[in-house]
Amino acid sequence: QVQLVESGGGLVQAGGSLRLSCAVSGRTSSNYAMGWYRQAPGKEREFVAGVSWSGASTYYADSVKGRFTISKDNAKNTVLLQMNSLKPEDTAVYYCAADRDYRKLVAGGYLELWGQGTLVTVSS
Repeated sequence: QVQLVESGGGLVQAGGSLRLSCAVSGRTSSNYAMGWYRQAPGKEREFVAGVSWSGASTYYADSVKGRFTISKDNAKNTVLLQMNSLKPEDTAVYYCAADRDYRKLVAGGYLELWGQGTLVTVSS
């Protein structure tokens, strides 16, 4: 069974940095585009960042552009999200996602794989 295993997250002060990691576990020969979504309390889940399978293409939500960086290590089947200059409004549960269709990954909706979520809390 193929799963997404997340790590990272936690509590940080505003202006600080955190790094999230997500690995594809299980045997698979599929090439996945990967990305991150987040859901704040009382709000809908929203797209944060995505990267194509090759790593050549990345896409960010306007709210995180210039502060977050997504990268992919295909040798390890892992995606990283480096989050800098964090703001209290970045507080949310962050979900790793994967799909063989990069455009669908960015657009959202039904995706093939989802992680269990990791909490990021930014204090003011």
